[in-house]
Amino acid sequence: MASYLSGSEAFAREKAAQDGSTTSSSTAWADKYRGATVEDLDPPPALSVSPDDQISAALLAAYERDYTHLTVISSHRSLMGYLSIPRLRTMLSEGVVNESDPVSAAMQRFNRKRGSYQVITMETPLEELERFFECEAGPDGTTREKQLFAVVTDASRKFVLGVATRADLEEFVKRRPT
Repeated sequence: MASYLSGSEAFAREKAAQDGSTTSSSTAWADKYRGATVEDLDPPPALSVSPDDQISAALLAAYERDYTHLTVISSHRSLMGYLSIPRLRTMLSEGVVNESDPVSAAMQRFNRKRGSYQVITMETPLEELERFFECEAGPDGTTREKQLFAVVTDASRKFVLGVATRADLEEFVKRRPT
């Protein structure tokens, strides 16, 4: 299949090749994702657990589905936080928690008092999702750690639809034809 470039794109690539530099990150992202959204990642449905569930039950559910992160929701279905399975394994091996303890003993809670957070929906462009993973500043400008995963919700944030990870992005790029 032939690939067509506009005159300005061809000129920018030729100039970058001559200069030994690369094109801007937005052009690289545009080439990489070509307008795809989170929905194109085809994320599996979210697996949510209750803070009252036993850690052993949460671990079993995560292993059965090969998930690395589980969302934790309240009895009113509001998102409270998440359970990182790699972190949980470390906590279990160090004796910080036991398999019979409730999920609430090991979960990481979302800090609702810190301000706004970025909503990721099925319509979010993959370029924006990649920036979310790479950025060390929150939507309100506060410093944060790089994100390992994103909770995918509906636009009104009432329903958790899935979880997207950096590995999902990398796999998408690998399977997509060039």
